Amino acid sequence: MSFLLRFTPETLGEPEETAPPADRIVAGDPRHLTWNAETLPDGALFAGVWESSPGAWRVDYEEWEFCTLTSGVTILREDGEPPVTLNAGDSFVIRPGFKGVWEVVETTRKLYVIRLI
Repeated sequence: MSFLLRFTPETLGEPEETAPPADRIVAGDPRHLTWNAETLPDGALFAGVWESSPGAWRVDYEEWEFCTLTSGVTILREDGEPPVTLNAGDSFVIRPGFKGVWEVVETTRKLYVIRLI
């Protein structure tokens, strides 16, 4: 068994298709595709690729997440803070306690690592 995992959406197979809960949607009809590449045995850490079509929805993070956008444009609107526009190549961390609106302006794809707290 190798201790190195290389992946792309093409090598991960069919994605999981989801959408934000209807009561959280602020605008549009966002649809998500997730290619989870790795889940640790304790289930507390995930890594992979996520993609969303345009739209906006409320988020309330209880987990810690590191992201790098590989395509698209997204605006994160943290409650009480100025909006932050993110483009392909941008990396960021969302900490537990983040509340606000995730808006996908142009279909966005990101690499993610999520740690459940």
